[in-house]
Parts: sequence; structure tokens; C-alpha cells
Amino acid sequence: MIIKTYPLGSLQTNCYLAIDDTTNKAAIIDPGANAQYLIKEIDSLGIEIDKILLTHCHFDHNGAVVELKDKYSVDVYLNKAEEEYMEIDSSGIFGKLPKFYKYINEDEEIKVGNLVFKTIFTPGHTKGGTCYLVEDNVFTGDTLFNGSIGRTDFLGGSYNEIIDSIENKLMVLDNNVNVYPGHGPKSTIIYERMKNPFLV
Repeated sequence: MIIKTYPLGSLQTNCYLAIDDTTNKAAIIDPGANAQYLIKEIDSLGIEIDKILLTHCHFDHNGAVVELKDKYSVDVYLNKAEEEYMEIDSSGIFGKLPKFYKYINEDEEIKVGNLVFKTIFTPGHTKGGTCYLVEDNVFTGDTLFNGSIGRTDFLGGSYNEIIDSIENKLMVLDNNVNVYPGHGPKSTIIYERMKNPFLV
């Protein structure tokens, strides 16, 4: 498995390409901006985009989705609660998408080539926040960062929920699992368990 990281847009949101190097199929996780740049990168890698996975639907995580879906004709996955908040949000924090996506539920498995992404429902930053576990890597969106956690003061956010999600859904993962967050550098579960000031 190969993971490519692209900090994109004004908020330097991490977009990830998770590539199955045995089949050359890949998932795009949280394409928040700069669709044409991503298309050039994908073309240069010679990979086949198979799915788009969203951890949540804030504008800086889904801003390039429409253009990429049109380009690659692939399915887009998100939790149903994100659709509901996209519809009621008037602040602009949620990036509105056409209704072309597929809903995901707790512990669902999404296959990309030989890779299997397990969905982990982690509300707190948003009501439909979702992490994706594949092999020894977890993509956490804005739920868990290196040494920090996601904001909970936006529409649908809850501090109690995000702490519960992290402690009971993420901190139970193996120590050696790599954490790929929505912003900033990657981490590991053991590092966050021992050093994250919100959890110790």
C-alpha cells in the first residue's frame, strides 16, 4: 500500500491517495481543493481512481469532489448525517454537494483493489464524522490530530462526543496504527494515547 499526502487549499487540508500497489487502484480521501492539480498528480502516477471517501463535509474537505467525480465517474461515500447538515447549514462551513453519494454506516467495509477500508463512526467534529481504517493506517479527518483534536464549536459539533469517539473508537486500535489527520503531520495511536493533552 502506498499513501500520498497533499495539503490543499487555503487551510492546507490533507488530501490522501491510498493506493493498492498490487492493482494500481486508489481511493481519494477528502479532496478539499485544487482538483486540476490532483488530476495531474493522478495521471503522473498512472493509477486508477476507484472511490472517493469523505471523513466529513466541511468545505475544505469536499471542495474538489464534484470535479473529480465528473472526471473519474466513481462513487462518493459519506455518512448520512453529513447530508442533513449540508442541507441546513447557512454558515458556509459545509460544502454543498449534489445528491450523488453513497451512505456509509458503522463497520462497513469498502474495497479498493485488494485494500479494505473499515468505516469507524466518530461524531464530535461533525455529527457524521467518519474515520477509515485500512491495514495499519487510520484516516481521521478532523477528529484526531497530532497532539490535538478537532474543533467542536461548529454546527453539529460536540466536545463530549469527540472525546468519546476518540477514546472508545480510536484509542482501542493497535499501538502501531498510523494516524493520518485532516491537517498537519501524521502520528500514531501510541503517541496520541501517551502524549495528546486532550486524552491524558
